[in-house]
Amino acid sequence: MVFKEQTFHGLEPEMEVEVANRAQVEAAVANALAIAGGIDASDVEVTMENDQVVLSGTVGTVGEIERASAVAKAVEGVQSVHNRILLGGSLAEGSP
Repeated sequence: MVFKEQTFHGLEPEMEVEVANRAQVEAAVANALAIAGGIDASDVEVTMENDQVVLSGTVGTVGEIERASAVAKAVEGVQSVHNRILLGGSLAEGSP
């Protein structure tokens, strides 16, 4: 049996590779937040918009908001972070 490389009309399926990379970065950031000290990230959601990691959800302190940005920026493959994490029901002034 011969296995051929997967193609779509003779071209590599670029979209699938891009989605896989985005999912890997999202998962890596979420895992880093889960194990990082100084933050309860149980209510933080990690998504990617274009090439930017977006953090949203809620945390208990301003320090946790800042810590979430720092942890996300330290993950390999993260180019920029947009922090939309809420504190006490209002949008936090996180770093863009």
